Amino acid sequence: MKKFIKKILPQPLAQLYWLFKVARIKFITWIPKYNEDELITGHNADFMKDGKFVSAYNSAVKAGLAISDKIHWRAHIICWAALRACQLEGDFVECGVAKGFLSKIIVDYLGFHKISKTFFLLDTFEGFTEKYLTESEKRSGKKAGDYLNSANYEQVKNTFKDYKNVKIIKGAIPDTLPQVVSSKIAYLHIDMNCVIPEIAAAEYFWDKLVPGAVIILDDYGHSGHEEQKCAFDEFAKRKDVSLLCLPTGQGLMIKP
Repeated sequence: MKKFIKKILPQPLAQLYWLFKVARIKFITWIPKYNEDELITGHNADFMKDGKFVSAYNSAVKAGLAISDKIHWRAHIICWAALRACQLEGDFVECGVAKGFLSKIIVDYLGFHKISKTFFLLDTFEGFTEKYLTESEKRSGKKAGDYLNSANYEQVKNTFKDYKNVKIIKGAIPDTLPQVVSSKIAYLHIDMNCVIPEIAAAEYFWDKLVPGAVIILDDYGHSGHEEQKCAFDEFAKRKDVSLLCLPTGQGLMIKP
């Protein structure tokens, strides 16, 4: 068949024919194992079958906490980081809580009420604070009170009311950072969609992070968040640590 094609078609067209045929076969036989959140891959995604993970994730979705309910791989990274942090001395901190989707997954996944740690959840619960927006962020359309609304505060309080070791702190970062009354931090998640509060949080907690502590940056590699990425690249350079960009768009640092 291949010799016949070469005879009836000029060489360039014959080559294109076989390239198309191979690509078509591969397309038909290749089925992605994961296709969410701008991430499509045929790589192993067995965490999607992990009963404990699925239960925690679905519980947070059913509670109406998800801004997007299709971020399983990001949540998987979060659970990995939280599980690692359980093996270290120190508390948990999340800066940028929204409705508490990811933090709810963590507390259910870990059974956090049984753990001798405190989980501090910090957010304005009123959207952006104008004085902590850069000029470029304002030009991009971000403004005070945008993105979230104050109703989330009551919702988050209700979500975590049965967790005595979860502390909710309302207000703008960096103003509220001193309210985190912990000298040792094992887990830090930063997701505020604006650069000034994010860098302020990273700087404030850096010396409190125990060796091996994980920092997850939710926005790091996502389109439209280049100013945050540049700021954290510079932060990592100052601290002499590597910053890994994950396929999920998250950034990962580990405290030396």
